[in-house]
Parts: sequence; C-alpha cells; structure tokens
Amino acid sequence: MTPWVQRALAIGLWTVALAAAAQVEHPVKILVGFAAGGSADVAARLLAERMQPELKQPVLVDNKPGAGGRIAAELLKNAAPDGATIMLAPIVVPVLAPLVFSRLSYDPVADFAPVARVADFQFGLSVNAVNPIRSVAELVTWSKFNASLASYGTPAPGSLPHFFGVQIAKATGVDYVHVPFNGGAPAMNALIGNQVGFVIDNVVDGIEMHRAGKTRMIATSGAARSALLPQVPTFAEAGLAGLEGVSWFAIYAPARTPEATVMQLNAAINKALAAPELRERFMRLGLEPTGGTSAELAALMKRDTERWAPVVKASGFRAD
Repeated sequence: MTPWVQRALAIGLWTVALAAAAQVEHPVKILVGFAAGGSADVAARLLAERMQPELKQPVLVDNKPGAGGRIAAELLKNAAPDGATIMLAPIVVPVLAPLVFSRLSYDPVADFAPVARVADFQFGLSVNAVNPIRSVAELVTWSKFNASLASYGTPAPGSLPHFFGVQIAKATGVDYVHVPFNGGAPAMNALIGNQVGFVIDNVVDGIEMHRAGKTRMIATSGAARSALLPQVPTFAEAGLAGLEGVSWFAIYAPARTPEATVMQLNAAINKALAAPELRERFMRLGLEPTGGTSAELAALMKRDTERWAPVVKASGFRAD
C-alpha cells in the first residue's frame, strides 16, 4: 500500500468517525422557558417540525415557564452535552439577565454553547384606543399634563421593553414610571383599564388588540417599519432619533457539546429557516427569520451586552 493510499484511507476513516460523532442519536428536546402559546413557544414548535426530518430524530418542545426563562436556562446548564437537550431563548436570558441579577444560577458564556440565531422581532408602543393620542409627540405632551399617562407597563421587570421605556424617558425628559407585569396579556389588560399610560411589548403580542381597536400602536422599535404594521412609524420616525433595536430568539446547547454536534444542529436549523413555508409563518407572527453560524450568534451576544449594559447601569435597576 503506497503512502498516498494510506493517507487517503486515514482521511476517509477520520471523516467517517467525525460524521458519526456529529450525529445526534437521541430525540431532541427544545426547552422553552415560557408558557405554551406565546411567541417563543410557537417559534420553537415551527422550528422543531422542520428540524426533525433533517436530524432523523423526533424533536419535541418542553415548556418550562417561570422566572423570565431562567428555569429553562438552569435546566440547560445541567443537561448532558450530547445534543439531546437544547434551548430556544430570547435576548433576556443570555444578555439582560446577567446585567440585572447579582446572583444568577448560570453564566451564558461559560454554561451555554451558541448554536444559531433563529429570528428577530420588534417592539411596539401602544396606548388605549379611547385616548385621542396618535403619535409619540402627542403622548409626550399629554403625559406632561396628565399624571395617569406618565406610566408604562411591560411584560416583566428587567426586560428589553423595560429598558426601552427608560430610554424614552431620557429622550423626552418625562419621568415615566415603570409598572412591570407578569406577561404581556396582563399589561395590555391594565392598559385597557387605564391603569397605565402606555405599554411596550413585542409587536406580535400587541397586534391583535391593535387590530381589534382596543389599543393603538403608535411606534415600533426597528430600523425599518414592521411588515405587519407598515402604517406605524418607527421610534426614530416618531422623533426619538437613535432609539431603535430588536430582540431575538436563538438556540443554545449545553457547554462542552462537541463542535461537530453543534454544527449538525446549526445546519438543521438553517435548513429549517430556509423553508419558504416556515419563513412565511414566521413573518405572519412578526418574526424575521435569521439563521447564521454559532460564531455569529456569540458575536451578537457580545455586541448586545455592550450596547445594553450602560442603559441598565444608568437606570439603577437591579433584580435582586
């Protein structure tokens, strides 16, 4: 056997071994730290349906709601690093929670292996539709003369909507009081009941109330207008220059998951996100499919941590 043949055979055997090591050989469980029916849950189920044929394994969604996604995060941290347990999480879990909690049961950098970014989504500012307010400028004017409008509700303390509110207060000079709720639905109910002046929540969770004429969304947070509400201006268009940003969903595996396994999961996710049917269903939910590499997700986490850390610090907010 010639040296060239020996080398070729060795490379071939190494390639087969790598492929075998990469193959996920168990049913895959996607942890979701939020209740069934919410946007995170729906996104995970649509993704699971499309990942299953690619992985040739059942892909199931396991809801572990509570503590703003931190329960699911701790479960992921303690899961075996074999690709059988992964987590779909929004920005709050890997980026904001470490900024607002002094004691956190996980370290997103040390305990998670980034797999892939899944989708981006915008936030919207909504007012009660019984009010004549139709723009951010009108809201600011009314707030200065009506204390009942100088408060805002969000789905949770320490959430991205919370800190968008902090930035709005800084940009407008109005001392808006933050009123956190346990989810978007209670916040919207409080808005309809005139218990808060406005609500900041993701566009997906606020759009049905807007369409029903119970609330009025007057601004959204993206660099461009939401495809779901093209008639609604962005914050920048509404006069709050520089106030923009989106949240995102991403998939993580436990730390020490083999790189080949992460790559296989990443490939399955990217293939799922390329499917026209899934992209259409995501877009109807207000989710912009993204995808990309694990390295790109790690870089995104770093950029968003650097962006939001000064805002959180300036707010003085601590969750514990």
